[in-house]
Amino acid sequence: MKDIRDYSLLAHNTFGTDAKCKRFLEYSSVEEAQQIVAGLTAADQPLLILGGGSNLLLTGDYEGTVIHSAIKGIEVLDNETLAAGGENLKNPDFVFLNCGSGEVFDDVVAYAVEHGYHGAENLSIIPGEVGASAVQNIGAYGVEAKDIIYKVETVEIATGKVVVFDNQDCQYSYRQSRFKHEWKDKYLVTHVIYRLSKHFVPDLDYGNIRTSLTAKGIENPTAQQLRDVIIEIRNAKLPDPKVQGNAGSFFMNPIVEKAKYEELAAQYPGMPHYTIDAGHEKIPAGWMIEQCGWKGKSLGRAGVHDKQALVLVNRGGATGQEIVNLCETIRKDVKQKFGIDIHPEVNVK
Repeated sequence: MKDIRDYSLLAHNTFGTDAKCKRFLEYSSVEEAQQIVAGLTAADQPLLILGGGSNLLLTGDYEGTVIHSAIKGIEVLDNETLAAGGENLKNPDFVFLNCGSGEVFDDVVAYAVEHGYHGAENLSIIPGEVGASAVQNIGAYGVEAKDIIYKVETVEIATGKVVVFDNQDCQYSYRQSRFKHEWKDKYLVTHVIYRLSKHFVPDLDYGNIRTSLTAKGIENPTAQQLRDVIIEIRNAKLPDPKVQGNAGSFFMNPIVEKAKYEELAAQYPGMPHYTIDAGHEKIPAGWMIEQCGWKGKSLGRAGVHDKQALVLVNRGGATGQEIVNLCETIRKDVKQKFGIDIHPEVNVK
């Protein structure tokens, strides 16, 4: 267990903003998580439960305590273990991976593909850790974490008790879960159990996946080929945070009423969109930002990536507040042009 005062968070946020917290606590087991919550006092408030920092923007020093998981491990649960939990899961079609919340999420995806466990391929190379996948409901290319999450194991901060939630308990929706709302700062995630399939059924109809495969002469990809293409597509349009600070997609793609979509589609023929249901459409925020002329542009030391307008970047030495100023300016322009509010996916502190 780590317990460090006046701790630099530079290595814990991919935007590369230099900020400190009053206290930094890190747990490497369920027992250590329980020890940590038992020792928290009013002086530790406010709490910030931190994953890999890939979805975080710090606007200054954090006047509270940061808690981080360092629980590692990827374990295939056998039928006896699952049955002991009251489950009857002797289904030959599925495999259950119990993963420590401090594991790098993409390492789990790589492990699954290597061992023939399927369903996570489209989530390849999303930055961050396992615990955050359950909190943020991360997603890409038509797949979300909720599609593969089976259970989430936590330690309740108020009591120190181990509490296990089913997928349905978490009330997942687009980039949302109860952990971001009424459960915020109430639980430390220790493990996530993912349910994966032993049968590979690729999801190729989102974005330019199929086009990229066709360009390589691949009609029926293997799981590894699909993962490789996803990585190639993402690397081509997303900057490496080790080179240029960023948090990936900064904004959520707005979901609008069908009537609003039809109004805009009449004004902008060929506007990209994704049907959610009979009454709603999702419009790419990056496309709207680009239409407002922001792609590749900067406001001081903060800028918009020149290959993907959904990504805000630290051009070098930008403060968190400079990035917030750019965010708010872009939101204002999108609202003025399209009449749509776009909201940050990134957690601003």
